[in-house]
Amino acid sequence: MSELYYPGLENVIASETRISFLDVDNEEIVLRGYDLIELAHKVTYLDIVFLLLNGSLPNEEQYKGLEQDLKREAGLPKETIQLLRLLPKNTHLMDVLRTGISALAGEETEIDDRSWAANYRKSIRLLAKVPQIVADSYRAVNKQDPIEPRQDLSYSANFLYMITGQVPTEAEAKIFDQSLIVYSEHEMPNSTFAARVIASTQADIIGALTGAVASLKGTLHGGANEAVMHMLLEAGAVDKMEPLILGKLSRKERIMGFGHRVYMKKPDPRALLMKEALQPLATAKGQEHLYQMCLIGEEVMYREKGLHPNLDYYAAPVYYLLGIPIDLFTPVFLAARTIGVCAHVIEQHENNRLFRPRVLYSGPRNLHP
Repeated sequence: MSELYYPGLENVIASETRISFLDVDNEEIVLRGYDLIELAHKVTYLDIVFLLLNGSLPNEEQYKGLEQDLKREAGLPKETIQLLRLLPKNTHLMDVLRTGISALAGEETEIDDRSWAANYRKSIRLLAKVPQIVADSYRAVNKQDPIEPRQDLSYSANFLYMITGQVPTEAEAKIFDQSLIVYSEHEMPNSTFAARVIASTQADIIGALTGAVASLKGTLHGGANEAVMHMLLEAGAVDKMEPLILGKLSRKERIMGFGHRVYMKKPDPRALLMKEALQPLATAKGQEHLYQMCLIGEEVMYREKGLHPNLDYYAAPVYYLLGIPIDLFTPVFLAARTIGVCAHVIEQHENNRLFRPRVLYSGPRNLHP
């Protein structure tokens, strides 16, 4: 066995894929051949859903068909809703989400069918139901009634409506839709890798997505957007932002929302898109100070550490201004990423090889009782 060892599998190629690629040298996130940022400016999240599942952008008829399929599959089984309400009030919302998604397996009639067609149908059902689990999870642990999905709203507008209880403006719905796009797929982060490892055992797509939720709960993967917002609220004012960050750095505290395992020397293109969206949203909400605080934080971190912001840094204040509770930031991330995870599970099932790596053993040998 080779003695080569790469902690964290850094720069190790684990899978061949036709889904996405982070081309850092050319500052491009490739989705099925398209530039993700260009897509975010020109199409909707449902276009991305169709693209990731089918390999091409939909025509008008295909788009309407997808939209109708998602609306038809909307709504949670009453047993799932009851289960969410039985969970203790202090349950972490990612744990509520994980439990809710896992419970869907009991209702899934095609659970053991791993064909492309069955996995496609299961992906549509998950995409229809995960946003409602996300929205209902917050209301469930706070003993509030769920907000039923509306048939007259777009997918993204409906998702935001079920969270806030307010029909979003056209501008708000577009910004939220863009955020779902940039969170939708990102090559091979920990949660996607976890899902592919699970799927490689021939486990079902719901089990693989449940594993991805567990992975995303970890603070080194998900949760950064929540931490960023708490930091902004802790600062509270433009003139307090730089002293706050410098104080944290002097105490060797980690500043969330900066740096990335892949984007080490160049900015995260997704962060730039959310930065662009934040400015007009902050102005419209009379919260321009949040945008200015973010600019100062970005400047300080680059000056002191040479680090660029990642997506979570600018997505956090965007979600806050859209009225999304901070505890739901990471569950919303997972809901957006559901399509990326599903696409990877389908690809894994189509050309499967069980993941079974080896170890570099560093323990004792030749011991005797």
